[in-house]
This record gives sequence, C-alpha cells and structure tokens, in this order.
Amino acid sequence: MIQETLIEVTKTEQRKKISYEGGVIRHFAKTPSNIICPHFWELNWAYGCRFECAYCYLQGTFHGRSRDYWHRPIEQILSVLDKFFKDHTNDPQILNSGELTDSLVYPQLMKKISDKFEEQKKHKLLLLTKSGNVRLLLDKPRKQSIFSFSMNAPEVAKRWEHKTPSPEKRVEAAKDLSELGNEVRIRIDPIFPIENWQMHYGDFVSLLLSKLPTDPDRITLGTPRGLQMTLKFSKDRSWIKFFTDNPDKTGWGRKIPIPQRKEIYLFLYDKLSECGFDKSKIAICKETIGMWSELGLDYRNCKCNCIW
Repeated sequence: MIQETLIEVTKTEQRKKISYEGGVIRHFAKTPSNIICPHFWELNWAYGCRFECAYCYLQGTFHGRSRDYWHRPIEQILSVLDKFFKDHTNDPQILNSGELTDSLVYPQLMKKISDKFEEQKKHKLLLLTKSGNVRLLLDKPRKQSIFSFSMNAPEVAKRWEHKTPSPEKRVEAAKDLSELGNEVRIRIDPIFPIENWQMHYGDFVSLLLSKLPTDPDRITLGTPRGLQMTLKFSKDRSWIKFFTDNPDKTGWGRKIPIPQRKEIYLFLYDKLSECGFDKSKIAICKETIGMWSELGLDYRNCKCNCIW
C-alpha cells in the first residue's frame, strides 16, 4: 500500500516501453517501498567515472571497477534517442545522463548528445556532474538541457571527493552556464555532519548563491547513503564512521541517525531561505517517508533533481 501511494502509476505509464537496446535508455522504477524517489528515465551512454569519490555508489554497482569508465558508440546513442523521441512524441520526458557515470566524463560526446536534444522541443537532457569542464557547451544557450551540478562544502570535498575539481570551480562552471540563460540545478549531496558542519555548509551556500547570476531552478539536498555493495567495495572507508552510531536502516541502505538528518535538513532549509532562496524549490533526495513527515513536508509534492 505504501508503494502505491509514492508514485501513482497511470495506465499510460504502464504501457511505456521501459528499455531501449539493452538499456541505453531505461525507465528507473526500483524505488524501495519506504523511500521517496520518483521514477525517471536513464540515458546510459557511458559507464564508470574518473573522479573516485569515496562514497560513490558506482563502486558497488560495478563491483569495485567504477574507475574503468567507457562509453557506447555515439552513433548508437543518437539512433536510440531518435527512437525514443518518436515513441514519446506527446509525452515529454527528462533523460538523466548521470546515473551510471558523470555526465561530463566525455565532454566531446556529451556535446553531440546535447546537440541532438536541441533538434526537438519536447524532451530534455539532464546532465549531472561534478566536473567544471563545460567549455564545449558554452557555444550557445541550450534550451533542451538541464545542467545539474553536484556540490559539497569544500572541506568535505577535500576529504572524500578525490580527483574532482574544487567546489569553487564547479560554482564557476554553473555561473558560466547560467549567464547564457541555461537551466541550472544544484545538488548538495551527500551532506556529512563533520565537525563544524554548520559553518562549512552555511559558508558554502552563501558563496554559491552570491556567485550565480540567478537562483538555481532547484536545489536538492541529500545525506550519506551506505548501500551494502557500496560499503563492500569502497576503497576509502573513512566516511563509513558516520553509520557506526545507531544508523537508520532503510530500503536504500544505511543512513545517519534520524535526529541528525532532521537537524541537517532544517538547518539548510533555513540557511537557503535566509539567502533569499525560494523554499518551494528545495528537494530532498532518496529520503524515507518518515523523514518527510518529520520535516512537515508533503512527499506527494516531491520535485526532485531528476524530474520536471
């Protein structure tokens, strides 16, 4: 019954073709029953990532081989997109290109994919990235692309986001795209309660919103998720200490204790609001129904990073 209340599956959705050419495009609908995560479309054009974040779930997905990144032939990707566009002529969708890779792991290929989306006006490409290398995408405003930057407080990035550009460089990339009129979204995730975390995240939020010419279309917040396979294959396990004291065991792995998560979300909601950001444009990622209730939020109005 709970699962039925999370996402109302219409007859139209039930008839959807859920996978194209062995998963190049795939409909993600594996949300655990006690977690809020709306179903969305994945564009699986590449696999693996060079950034080596200590907490990354791709370590578990690829059984410890997430650094061996590769891509499908660009001709295949563009052909499958044509089929998808034809099948969904009257059914606009967002396709997430950053579920099994970083969307800018191959910038030259992502430019071609983004160009393909610019040939039509219904569907949008979601680029989810920790990269700051957006130079090839600054040639024109891209109305059919959504640029979503995964950010973190600089001190957290320093500890666990190995080989990524600094958060400050990612903010500059977001600024460059926003100045062209592109849609920019931000994910601050995973938020770690390190010592003095309020200062670190408060300062970062102030920096972020002061640098962007216009507010992000959406800001999504999330806390660490300790999936069993991620914990098994993580090479840098120093972040796992946050799950040792009374972790919350959910359908999406271990989470830090409920009171601590609630404190984090309330603090960032208040900080974003103090900076003038519209609270209705804040989302929380892969959280339990109980946490939504604790925060006094209605999960039926969930507008996450990966959907409209």
